[in-house]
Amino acid sequence: MVAVLGSAAVGLSQGSPLPAVPSTPFRARIVTAAESQLGYRTNPPNSYCNKYSAFWGAGTRCAHGLRSEEWCADFAAWVWRKAGAQFTYSFAPGDINAASGSFYLWAVDHGTWHPAGDGYTPKPGDVAVYGLHRATGTADHVAVVTGDTPGARGPDVVNGDGDRTGFSVVETGTDQYKADIAGTTARLSGYASPVPPTPAPGRK
Repeated sequence: MVAVLGSAAVGLSQGSPLPAVPSTPFRARIVTAAESQLGYRTNPPNSYCNKYSAFWGAGTRCAHGLRSEEWCADFAAWVWRKAGAQFTYSFAPGDINAASGSFYLWAVDHGTWHPAGDGYTPKPGDVAVYGLHRATGTADHVAVVTGDTPGARGPDVVNGDGDRTGFSVVETGTDQYKADIAGTTARLSGYASPVPPTPAPGRK
């Protein structure tokens, strides 16, 4: 979803350290990380207070160590980082952050952007971008791709900050060609593909 910047830009960090990257395939790790969060809800449930923005040190402070902002992009970034994807989270131009459009700008800079309708078949682990406004570099929503069914209008995804089954929850979406936002007409704009981690010396 579109994140409101401002105080979110203060005190950013790269988040807490994560365990060493396992040897399972990179894109499978992304899907596993996303699906492991299904059912997560904000606390309180009628707020945007969530652990993914807190991981990045973004948004405004809540109770319980959580932070508040619309968090679909913070969730997608958390999933990529959990799997070892290479990127920087910051509000510098070209970096990934709480703004959904940052995935588009980052992917363009890294040569991994695939506009909807160009013949690209989305791969598990991509981030689907919805409601892109190229002139401003903003977007309405992002979601983590888990699969693609031939003939479907959109991919199967895991949404952070979804609201189909409840307010501000991690949930699945099937054939998601429109953003998982109530009342929106924001359609699929394209895909940002992740950059895998650099293998450790002596590993391929």
